[in-house]
Amino acid sequence: MIDDVEELLAEIGFDPETNVLTYRQAQVLALRERDVSQADIADALGTSRANVSSIESSARENVAKARETIAFAEALRAPVRVRVPAGTDLYDVPQLVYDACDEAGVKVDHTAPDLMKVVSDAAGPAVTGRQVSTPLIVGVTSNGMVRVRHQD
Repeated sequence: MIDDVEELLAEIGFDPETNVLTYRQAQVLALRERDVSQADIADALGTSRANVSSIESSARENVAKARETIAFAEALRAPVRVRVPAGTDLYDVPQLVYDACDEAGVKVDHTAPDLMKVVSDAAGPAVTGRQVSTPLIVGVTSNGMVRVRHQD
């Protein structure tokens, strides 16, 4: 079990020097993604289940922070940023985005219904029904990728 994970980490090029995860966190996540129980991981690593749980929790938190950092960096680079105020009808968002993209010369590869779904899915609880309940920033990268962030 552990040998398989060591091979997997080596195969995918895991490097703890350049990764936000420690080697142990990567091991635990790799095993958990293969449906290995925390108790079995603890036995294999010679530690407690509580320690494995803590390692897994820290690893997942680090992954979430890394994703947020990437989203932030992409938003900074995006040539198009559309502020969508609270109270905006979700059906109005595509036109706001299309207008801003036209001005910037950026192509969006989403139909209006697809774009509404992308925004709604990414915004999560910031969209209730058809209503934007929390201000959003919709960024579009130069290659047309849409990124949605909550505006604080």
